[in-house]
Amino acid sequence: MEPTSLIIAALVAGAAKAAGDLAPDAYNGLKTLIKRKFAGEPKAEMVLSEHENDPETYEAPLKKKLTEAGADKDEEIIKKAQELLKQLDPKESASGKYNIAVQGGVKGGQFGDRNTQTNTFSS
Repeated sequence: MEPTSLIIAALVAGAAKAAGDLAPDAYNGLKTLIKRKFAGEPKAEMVLSEHENDPETYEAPLKKKLTEAGADKDEEIIKKAQELLKQLDPKESASGKYNIAVQGGVKGGQFGDRNTQTNTFSS
């Protein structure tokens, strides 16, 4: 799973489970780190807030804002997302589904389930 999708998956799962008092500290910690990344960007903050209530509508805008803010390269945010998913889904986490290590200039890397990707690189 690529980093941005990992973060969004953690937010979606965390929102659903935190309401039932499962892992609210990890979920709130992840949101706090993302809010810090979005500081000074009211549109990004609004998209994060709206995503919690309507994840399907706000998934694409949130992915864009996370990427623009560099959250997909922030090790602390990725680690917190992995921790949250580990708490919420220990079986999948144990299988390595949520493990990501990105270093250097990756072009066209892809992680996750049911992906489709088309790359066009110029020299």
